[in-house]
Amino acid sequence: MHWLELEGAANARDVGGLPTGDGGAVVPGRLLRSDNLQGLTPRDVKVLVDDLGLTTVVDLRGTPEVAQEGPGPLTRVDSVRHHHFSVLPESGGTTDATADDISDALYLSRRQRTLERFPDDVMTALYLGYLEDRPESVVGALRTIAGAPGAALVHCAAGKDRTGVVTAFALTAAGVRRDAVIADYTASGERIRAILDRLRASPTYAPDLDRRPDDEDHRPRPETMELFLDQVDKRYGGVLAWLDGHGFGADDVTALRTKLLAR
Repeated sequence: MHWLELEGAANARDVGGLPTGDGGAVVPGRLLRSDNLQGLTPRDVKVLVDDLGLTTVVDLRGTPEVAQEGPGPLTRVDSVRHHHFSVLPESGGTTDATADDISDALYLSRRQRTLERFPDDVMTALYLGYLEDRPESVVGALRTIAGAPGAALVHCAAGKDRTGVVTAFALTAAGVRRDAVIADYTASGERIRAILDRLRASPTYAPDLDRRPDDEDHRPRPETMELFLDQVDKRYGGVLAWLDGHGFGADDVTALRTKLLAR
C-alpha cells in the first residue's frame, strides 16, 4: 500500500500498483484517495500538485459538510479543479461519521430503513444506499476520474466509506482483482485512530462520532466490502452492469481503464 505521508491528512494513499485480473496493474499517480483535505499544509499541497501532478479533486461530501468546513487549501490552487458529488441524500447535516446529525428518534428511524436494504450488515446496507439514492453521483465521480488530465484524488470525510465505494467501483471497472479491491478498502483500518482523531477535532463531525464512540466500530472490515460487492453482483449483475444501467457504458469504461492502466 502506497501511503502518502501528508501532514494534514491521515488516510491518503495512491492506489497505483493494485493488480488486475489479466496480469497488469494500476499505474501510480493516476488515482489517489484521502480523508478530508481541510488541514493540508503548504508542504502537502506541494507534494500533491507539484510532485504527484494533481489536477482533479472529486469531493464526495454532502453539501452541508462542504459549507460547514469551508474552503480547503487546494481550492486556492488555480490548476486544480474541484468536482462535488454527494452520494448521500441532501437532508440536513449529513456526514459519513454515522449517517446524519439529526435527532435520536429520526436517526434510529433512518438506521432502520437503511438496515431494510440488507439486515445482515449495516455498512453494506449503507453502501447499497449510495447506489440507490445517488447513482448520478457515483457515475459522475467515475466519469470525472476518467477525464482528469492529471492525477485525480477522491475524498470524503474519513476517506473510507463513500471514498471506499467509489474507489472500489473504479478499480473493479478497470479490472482490478477483487481481493485487491477489498484489501485497498480495508487498509483504511490501519489508520483509523488518526482518522477519527482528526474528525473529532472538527465541530462538523464530532457530534456524529459521539453516537459511535468506539473506534473499532468504525474500522473497515474485509467482509463488509466482500458482502457489498456480492450484493451488487446478485442485485444488479455486477459493477459493470450497474454502471451500464446508469449511463456509464462501454466507452466510459474504456476511458476509465485507459486512465488507470495505460502507460
